[in-house]
Amino acid sequence: MPEDFKNILIIKPSALGDIVLALPALSALRRNFPKAKISWLVKPEFAPLLENHPHLDEIIPFDRVLLSKAWFSPLAFRSLLLLIRQLRQSGFDALVDLQGLFRTASLGWLSGCKKRFGMANARELAILFYTSTVPLSSEWIHVVDHYLKIVQAMGASDLHVEFLLPRNHSAENSVAALLKSHSIETNDYVVFVPGSTDPYKRWPTDRFAILADRISSQFHLPIIATGSAFESDTIERLRSLAETRIINLAGRTSLAELVALLRSAKLVVSNDTGPGHIAAALGTPLVMMYSWSNPARIAPYGRTECMVAREPYGRGLKIKSTNPKHSVKTITVDEVYQKACEQLYS
Repeated sequence: MPEDFKNILIIKPSALGDIVLALPALSALRRNFPKAKISWLVKPEFAPLLENHPHLDEIIPFDRVLLSKAWFSPLAFRSLLLLIRQLRQSGFDALVDLQGLFRTASLGWLSGCKKRFGMANARELAILFYTSTVPLSSEWIHVVDHYLKIVQAMGASDLHVEFLLPRNHSAENSVAALLKSHSIETNDYVVFVPGSTDPYKRWPTDRFAILADRISSQFHLPIIATGSAFESDTIERLRSLAETRIINLAGRTSLAELVALLRSAKLVVSNDTGPGHIAAALGTPLVMMYSWSNPARIAPYGRTECMVAREPYGRGLKIKSTNPKHSVKTITVDEVYQKACEQLYS
């Protein structure tokens, strides 16, 4: 007889794309434990992605930047103690650590929760803090499947994959006004995501420029490039290289507005980064380029038509490859353009 957990904590503080890939685990927990209170420990900058989620009861901020200073900053140390106290007082009876690092696993242990579930391949000796682990397998190589196997280990049986990102009407109205200011209609534009915090995931900017000109010439669609404020320079270089007009919205949208922007796009072309994973979860037509991160583990779930990568299903269980032939730079403009056409013509 599976346990009927009443108070569940998900630990998945970051990164943006990884949080998106953990959403099916949240929905599975809600379906299988409908009366449970479900909380999510997340970095404050990513919390808006989870706000008003119908399957989530509570968001607990995890300020990693501040808490990492706990050993030399009295303020940070006090904040860490307050967080541990909050977790202990919450009385969680089940905890799911989907981050798989020492800091998250040890925090789960310090919470006092007696049932702590995690990945058997967790790093930094994190598995020492779990009471139950699920190994990575060739049968569930994708992280979505791996996370759901952890939920299954808790006693769940309904494991169908559901990506749910709630609508934010205020953000949608803001995006509509922003588009209108650039003379762009909702549902009638292409979004490029040419940046990434990892330089090895960035498809060359000059190829984005060539692609922009081809898409604009063939489909007569306006092109918007987005990303963080730090990626504005990359987009300005893209604008200088392309002949067609490209609108730079880097740093000009909140996270909720970014979701709204991606939701109503006709196509998104993205590196393997957070906004691309949001577009995948929304079901937006999409082309994503993959580099050394194993696509079989993190590609858009069930959407093989969206992926461009070398040997996407021939890299085994490895999280990352070091083979130069898997570099994002080996992906040609023709390949991406063909995928874009398939999406736009479908």
